Amino acid sequence: FPVTIIAKEYADRAKFVKVVVDESPGVSQKQDIKNIPAFLIFKQGQKVNQEVGAVPKDRLKALIDNHL
Repeated sequence: FPVTIIAKEYADRAKFVKVVVDESPGVSQKQDIKNIPAFLIFKQGQKVNQEVGAVPKDRLKALIDNHL
C-alpha cells in the first residue's frame, strides 16, 4: 500500500495514523469521511486536504510536500 511506503520515507517530517472506521466511527463522523480509503492531511491541528479513493503514490507525495 503506497501510504505505508510513504510513511517510512517521511517519518522524520510527518506523522501518519491509520484509523479503522469500523472501530472508530466517531472519527469518521467528525472528519466527514463518507468513502474509504480516505487520506487526510492536517497542519497544526486543522484539516488542510482530503483525498478519497486509490490515490497514486506520486500524487500523495506531492500533496504532503505541498503542506510541509
